[in-house]
Amino acid sequence: MSEFAFELELCAHLESRREGIVARQLGASVADPGGRILDVVCVEPGPEFDDRVALTSESIPDAAIESAVGTGRARYWKDAFDCHPERARSAVERALEIGFFERDHGASADSGRDYVRQVARYPDWYGRIVGIENKPDLGRPGDLEAQLRTDASLAVVDEAILATESYVTRAHLNRIPEEIGVWRVHRDEGEIDVIREPVSLPVDEPGIEPLAFLPGRTEIEVVAPGEKARARRRLAERAYGKGWRTYGFPDCAACQADDATGATLPYCDWKDRVVDAATECGAACSEYESAAVPADDEALEAERDSRTPWRANPDGKRRRQSGLDRYGC
Repeated sequence: MSEFAFELELCAHLESRREGIVARQLGASVADPGGRILDVVCVEPGPEFDDRVALTSESIPDAAIESAVGTGRARYWKDAFDCHPERARSAVERALEIGFFERDHGASADSGRDYVRQVARYPDWYGRIVGIENKPDLGRPGDLEAQLRTDASLAVVDEAILATESYVTRAHLNRIPEEIGVWRVHRDEGEIDVIREPVSLPVDEPGIEPLAFLPGRTEIEVVAPGEKARARRRLAERAYGKGWRTYGFPDCAACQADDATGATLPYCDWKDRVVDAATECGAACSEYESAAVPADDEALEAERDSRTPWRANPDGKRRRQSGLDRYGC
C-alpha cells in the first residue's frame, strides 16, 4: 500500500486508542529547520491539558509564548519581544487573531501604540512526545537508517518508533538503532504487534543533530537542552493546532468518504484504497468522473472535535479559521 494510506490509517488507529493529540508531517529538527520531518507525532496530555484546550484551537506562535507579554498590566508590544520587529509584529497579530493576546484599547487609544496582554497564562499542557516513522515496506527503506539515527541522537522526542507492515527480521533490527521501537501493523485486523519496545530518549540532555552524511564522516551540531526544550514546545504546539486530518478529497465519483477505520478517509472505489487527492487524482486519471467533493475541511474539523479532546471552538475564544493550519510544518 502507499505510505500515505498507511499513515492515515495508523493515525486513525492511534487516535482511537491513545489520549492526547495525534498529528502528522511535522518538523522535528533544530539546527537544520525542515531537515527532519516526523511522519506521525503523538503528544500525551500534561497536568494542565484542559487549560490548553480552553485557550485556543490554534497553534500559538512561539515568539508570543516566549515574549514578556503577561496576564497582568498590558505592555507595548515592541518592548515585550527580543526578536526581529517583523517577527514580533507577526506574532502579535497572530496571537490577537487566535485569542491568546488581547488589546488594551484604553492604553492603546491614549498612547497611539498597541498595548497587549495574555488572556491567560501559558499552561504546562503536554507530557511525553512520541515520534513515529512510517515505512510499510522495509524492502524499500530509502533514508530510513539515517532518519532514525537522527531521532535517537537528537532526542527531541521522548520515544521514537518505526511502524511497518513488513515481516521484521533480525537483520532489519540490527540496522535500526537499538533505542528505536519497532511496530508491525496488521491493517486487516486493526492490530499492532510490538516487536521491540522503544527506549526513553534523553530529552533533557544535549543532543547531536547530523547535518550531512558524507563519505567517511558526518557533519553534526550539538544542540543545547534549552534549544531542545523550545523545539519540543514548538512541536507540541504545531501538533495541537494541525492534527492529522490535513488532506483533501478529490472531486471524483469514484471517491467516497470512508469511515471504516474510525475516521473519514478519502477512499477510491476504483483503486480500492485510500488515495492522496493532491498527487493521485484528477483529470489525468483514466477513471476520473467529476462529482461533488464528499467531505471538506469543516467536516474533518467537526470530526476531530467530536472524537478527540481538542475543541474547535473553546468557550469564550475566537472561532478558528479553517485552513490556516495547513501552512508550514
